[in-house]
Amino acid sequence: MLRWPEEESRRSRISLAGEPRLLLVPDGQEPPPVVDCLEDWIRVPAAENEVRARVDALAVRSQVHHTTDGHNGSNGDPPPGPLLDDFGVLRVNGAWVALPPLEARLAEALLERLGAVTSRELLIRAGWPTGAPGRNALDVHVLRLRRRLTPVGLAIRTVRSRGYLMEPAPA
Repeated sequence: MLRWPEEESRRSRISLAGEPRLLLVPDGQEPPPVVDCLEDWIRVPAAENEVRARVDALAVRSQVHHTTDGHNGSNGDPPPGPLLDDFGVLRVNGAWVALPPLEARLAEALLERLGAVTSRELLIRAGWPTGAPGRNALDVHVLRLRRRLTPVGLAIRTVRSRGYLMEPAPA
C-alpha cells in the first residue's frame, strides 16, 4: 500500500519490479491513471474490509499475471526489474533493447537510482570516465537513450536544474 501522491517515486520502483500496488488516495485528491493490472486505488479513509478486498483482488491478479507472463507464480518471486547485462542488452518484462557502450553506461547509472533523480555530474562521470564531454553531449546521448527505452516501457524525465529520472513509461 502506498500513499498517493506522496510516494509516487516508490510507486515507480515497485511497478518496475512487477509488484502489486494499492494506492491510498485522500478525499479530494485526483487519483493517478492506473498503469497496469497490478495496480488499484481506494479513497481514504476507507473501511478495513474494503481495503482488504482490494488487497485480496490484487493478490489474485498478481498470481495470474506472474503465471501467464512466463514467470512462475507458484514460487512467489516477482518478475525481475530492468536488467542490464555486460553486453549492453537491457531487459524489461520480457522486452529487450541493445544499447551502445556509452548509452549503456548512462543507463546503468540511471538504473542504480531508478525512480530517483540522477545528477548530471554523476551521469557525466559514468558516461565519460576519462574526461568531461562537450557542453551538450550529455543531452544528446540522453535523448538517444530516451528513444531507445520507449519500446521497453521505460522513460527518462528531465528534472530541471537537478538531472534526470528513469521510471516506467506511462501506459
